[in-house]
Amino acid sequence: MNRKQFLAAAAALPLAGAAVKLSGLNKFIDGLNNSATMPVLFLGHGSPMNAIEDNEFVQGFKRVGTEIEKPTAILVISAHWETRGTYVTAMENPTTIHDFGGFPQALFDVQYPAPGSPELAHAVQDLVKGTEVHLDDKWGLDHGSWSVVKHLYPKADVPIIQMSIDYSQPAAYHYALAKELAALRKKGVLIIGSGNNVHNLRMVSWQHLNTVGFAFDWATEANEKMKEYIRDRNHQPLIDFDKQGKAWQMAIPTPEHYLPMIYALALQDKNEDLTIFNDAAVAGALTMTSFKIG
Repeated sequence: MNRKQFLAAAAALPLAGAAVKLSGLNKFIDGLNNSATMPVLFLGHGSPMNAIEDNEFVQGFKRVGTEIEKPTAILVISAHWETRGTYVTAMENPTTIHDFGGFPQALFDVQYPAPGSPELAHAVQDLVKGTEVHLDDKWGLDHGSWSVVKHLYPKADVPIIQMSIDYSQPAAYHYALAKELAALRKKGVLIIGSGNNVHNLRMVSWQHLNTVGFAFDWATEANEKMKEYIRDRNHQPLIDFDKQGKAWQMAIPTPEHYLPMIYALALQDKNEDLTIFNDAAVAGALTMTSFKIG
């Protein structure tokens, strides 16, 4: 449902009911006033096991959580929700999705019962003009969201919604879409991209699965060049990732884990600092490289 459809539906209701719905939405938007601009995060989420382990990457997530003012709400772009078209979750109570297999029962037992925010979903729908944003009531929170956000806000007391990745669109589309979300940063909304900038599961070295720092040459080459562009605020080569040569092709065989980083970078203002953390490889073919903007 787009903004026009939403208003038309509200107009079809009894006048008092429509007034309540619209005033509630406006009240939510007005209530998101915040004097500080929220940071933006890109989190290399890696293995789902990071949800229940306490390793150096988890410590990095926890540390960055202490550096950020508690947000009014969270918007996550996760590598694990691909759709045709762009969607946002719009339910009151999103389910915890265990979208993986072959892991210990303890991981499947994890629940992250953070509330959703239909109001924020409608606000995003209204804010974005370059494409139609659809409302979703079926998805929930996949592990790209809850496995990292639970370390930032373990009490699950911050409303959270997800935005999907339209797999039919190029990186330039996602970069432009992300820029339209910038106003949310001034309303207390923490925007998180969750993926991995180097992510090639087919090339994982299983004997090095627990060897932090081991990386194939192509993974190191791609990661180092990406960080150079990131630090230089040179985003165009990162948008044109498929034109950067063999190492990048190996690092990004499919774009879903890479694109959340593009969303985060698009939200960087020209004078904002960027801090890289968790910058290490795992199993040869994955990097946990993460950063905070602002």
